[in-house]
Amino acid sequence: MEHEWLLKKNCSMSPRQVGVAYGLLCLFLLVIGLAFAAHGAWPVLVFALLDIGVLAVALLCYARHAGDRERVALGDGCLLVERVEAGRVRSIRLEACWTRIGMPDRRHSLIALESRGVRVEIGAFIAEELREQVAQELRRELRKTALLR
Repeated sequence: MEHEWLLKKNCSMSPRQVGVAYGLLCLFLLVIGLAFAAHGAWPVLVFALLDIGVLAVALLCYARHAGDRERVALGDGCLLVERVEAGRVRSIRLEACWTRIGMPDRRHSLIALESRGVRVEIGAFIAEELREQVAQELRRELRKTALLR
């Protein structure tokens, strides 16, 4: 592929850092819960365990979507759009010479790619400010590809 764009979330913590933070928080909650349980306040331990469980579910959801990304590659007369979301990969191949780009025109709108009746929206994993820049780059590279043919 001649040109490639990788659009992904900016995750502030690595999976290892999330695991360490979760472990420390669990330890802290267990110490507090056990201290209160030792003084006869068992419900505090129950709520500490409940907190640990709810936090585990939230972190699993976070981890499941931490690797979400879109890869857009241009080359050999085609535009390949690959989306990874919650571990599932979906690929769509569009003909570069027939592809139109719909610029994001309002807040929270995505970049629309259309080619011969197939429509794909990209840019969900990047900031709104970058969407217009990516759309302009794509448009410029698609025009270059069309001129070379």
